[in-house]
Amino acid sequence: MISHGKEIKIFSGSSHPKFAEAVCRHLGLRLGQSEVKSFSDGEKSISILETVRGADVFLIQSTCGPVNDNLVEMLIMIDAFRRASAGRITAVMPYFGYARQDRKAKARDPISAKLVANIITCAGADRVLTMDLHAAQIQGFFDIPVDNMLGNPLFVEYYINKFGPDSSDVVVVSPDVGSVSRARAFAQKMGMGLAIVDKRRQKANSSEVMNIIGNVQGKHVILFDDMVDTAGSICGAANALVEIGGAKDVYACATHGVLSGPAIDRINESCIKEMMFLDTIPYPSDKKCDKIGYISAAHMFAEAIDRVYEEVSISPLFR
Repeated sequence: MISHGKEIKIFSGSSHPKFAEAVCRHLGLRLGQSEVKSFSDGEKSISILETVRGADVFLIQSTCGPVNDNLVEMLIMIDAFRRASAGRITAVMPYFGYARQDRKAKARDPISAKLVANIITCAGADRVLTMDLHAAQIQGFFDIPVDNMLGNPLFVEYYINKFGPDSSDVVVVSPDVGSVSRARAFAQKMGMGLAIVDKRRQKANSSEVMNIIGNVQGKHVILFDDMVDTAGSICGAANALVEIGGAKDVYACATHGVLSGPAIDRINESCIKEMMFLDTIPYPSDKKCDKIGYISAAHMFAEAIDRVYEEVSISPLFR
């Protein structure tokens, strides 16, 4: 028992229960008992089936699709824990929805990420644990502590094992200018060169590749991004790297596989040889793609939860 004397309890919403179960296995704990139901009109009904009084509660819920249902479900569960006198409530959000709406792109736009941050705080969360926010400044939208973990150490380990220590013929590529800092940090950890796909976005979920900055001729290429939604950008970048840049083959990876709309069909039809995600979002069950694989992030979240509970630094997880 640690100094504050609280009992740790892990609960899960309905967005990704398998991930929550995997986290609990790594921690050697059982998943807390709760029940999530929906009324005929779509309203959520939440029941917490065990005491949480004075406990250090961690609620695991990705706000992936259906985004609004999963977000509201998480808020109601947080409120239930607060009214049941939980000692501390941590919202563990492997994927933070609405993160792309982090600024005003044009007049009269909302800043939805800030609104969601306010709502989570008002619901009663004491802190947030998440991974690879689309925009790092979202941490500042909260008035409570936010731990934004990085998924790239998991990809570094995977690709070093795949390509070996000699990576002279492998190049990390940022699929757009906005992801350069993220791809640069990944390339530095891998000890590889960096290239950039320069593109012009015409409208939402659509982009036109313009040119490639850097040399990828005859190289194995790793496209690195934080999320893949409809897969238009990353598939367009992959095709350009082969057709324009002369890349030998293209591997792609991203922390969050949103995979909405035509994403899986596009990945199937693209020149991407392999598409790797972390399991922060469950794989859609209605379609199949043999190119897609997953790396588990459950052990990293388990260690982060343990460190938060023990009240020690989680910074070693960023290395």
